[in-house]
Amino acid sequence: MRILKLIFKNAFRHKLRTFLTVLGVTIAILAFGLLRTVISAWYTGVEASSASRLVTRNSVSLIFPLPVSYKEKIRQIEGVKTVSFGSWFGGIYIDEKNFFANYAVEPKTYLQLYPEFVIPEGQRAAFFRDRKSAVAGYKLAAKYGWKVGDMITLKGTIFPGNWDFVLRSIYKGRDETVDETAFFFHWEYLNETLKQKAPGRADQVGFYMIGVTDPNLAADVAAEIDKTFKNSIAETLTETEKSFQLGFISMTEAIVIAIQLVSFVIIIIIMAVVANTMAMTARERIGEYAVFKTLGFGSFYIFALIFGESMFVTMIGAAAGIIITFPAADIFSNQLSTYFPVFNVAPETIYMDILASFLVAAVAAIFPAWRAVNIRIADGLRRIG
Repeated sequence: MRILKLIFKNAFRHKLRTFLTVLGVTIAILAFGLLRTVISAWYTGVEASSASRLVTRNSVSLIFPLPVSYKEKIRQIEGVKTVSFGSWFGGIYIDEKNFFANYAVEPKTYLQLYPEFVIPEGQRAAFFRDRKSAVAGYKLAAKYGWKVGDMITLKGTIFPGNWDFVLRSIYKGRDETVDETAFFFHWEYLNETLKQKAPGRADQVGFYMIGVTDPNLAADVAAEIDKTFKNSIAETLTETEKSFQLGFISMTEAIVIAIQLVSFVIIIIIMAVVANTMAMTARERIGEYAVFKTLGFGSFYIFALIFGESMFVTMIGAAAGIIITFPAADIFSNQLSTYFPVFNVAPETIYMDILASFLVAAVAAIFPAWRAVNIRIADGLRRIG
């Protein structure tokens, strides 16, 4: 207990310096935590992927459509349980600033494939009945103040014109990793309109979502689907939902690596700051350590004093940084929900914060402690006065 009291008093002997060091650690841990959360948010789609779902798209590119007639052929392939389809709609709400993910889908099969979208039964039935109806995620509806029954108009970019929808349901995610900012509506509504205004674009879909009877059959089913449509007018590329999501992430891999590097650079910088603080502290007290040695205190005791003080100061800043990370992440999530639909501070991020803080404290204390332990008593006493 005596050494703990001494560590506490030593830590606050120079209050301004300690305060600034703690503040630096707090900001560094906050920045580190937010950057790690950004990386986690980048991979949210991958984490939410199901091993029993496949995605089939045009083998040339996702922007090229597939005939809707493929659905029945896919359904007949052994191992296929459910087939749904949809198209990226790309509409905007009011103006370009209000952009969010919106899809035209085949509603019943699509919701069968995504049981993680929790929808009240009454709202689900109302959505199925009305072809002009739509479903929005809870966060999206909250952002724009939408309620069930509201009329929502999207301006089409890929499919020009104003498209009116009646919001019949608001879904919630079953898990934290579920995107609650999506908006989807009946593909039939889109297709019927296209038949009237642009017949050449009708009866086409952007992708097929396929549920397999056994996740272990996913690779065989994917190969069989692509084999079925080989040498056709629109060849397919089928992959697991996870591979599909990873394909998107690989396009931005350089950004992810840059964020990771910046997060580690922050830790190195704050390590230098804490090390400088501890070096100044140990140099000022070198005479006191010589007195401790004269009184018979061993090297371990002196090392523990310096190491404990470094750990104490760093952990105060780390605790403050971790606490602030949560409200900061909420603000970040609200402002950038379009880009990061799921922005939750993962437990792994907190563990990394604590581990990084421990490393900073330990590394920062090594040199000052080594110097204090190895200085000769005569040299240390000479500093007094």
